[in-house]
Amino acid sequence: MSALSPESSATPQEARSRQLGLYDTWWTLTAAAIAACLCLSACTWISLHLRVDADLHAVALFVHLASLVLGFGAVLVADYYALLYLMGRCTFHDALNSAGRLHFPIWAGLAGLVASGVMLHPNLDSTPTRVKLGLVLLLTLNGLQAGLLNRRMTQQGTAALTPRLISWGASTALISQVCWWGAVIIGFRNSQR
Repeated sequence: MSALSPESSATPQEARSRQLGLYDTWWTLTAAAIAACLCLSACTWISLHLRVDADLHAVALFVHLASLVLGFGAVLVADYYALLYLMGRCTFHDALNSAGRLHFPIWAGLAGLVASGVMLHPNLDSTPTRVKLGLVLLLTLNGLQAGLLNRRMTQQGTAALTPRLISWGASTALISQVCWWGAVIIGFRNSQR
């Protein structure tokens, strides 16, 4: 535990009464990842058995596109702040706080994409669609560990980032961009058929 973490100033009774949070340990993160995998599997199964009429399909398509704008837009803004920091145009603290505030719209966008995608009759026999589902799963797992990364970087305080944290952050951003762009391109190509 870092000397800068909030738990270090808590009394023993406060520390015992504090509930375990999602980004507290790799164990909690693993449990969340398993739950996410089960949820995505359930959504895939539902998409095979759910039939929607044309009107509901149109609404689902609108929600899908709006969720893409919300989620991917927030990811692009978070990465923009990281670039501003790298160019020396904002502080690390500002970039990290901005990225932390964007977690909710990113997750809301991803959840909207998955929920609406269930109603869009994905062709699960298609290899590109299967790749897209794999990208969504990887994106979800990457997003979960990104929350832990954000917490670890926040705990660094004003200390210089370690090379390990820098490479972890760069890998997280790269995986995020590849997954988002890959899913967008596959979704666009599938809509052209």
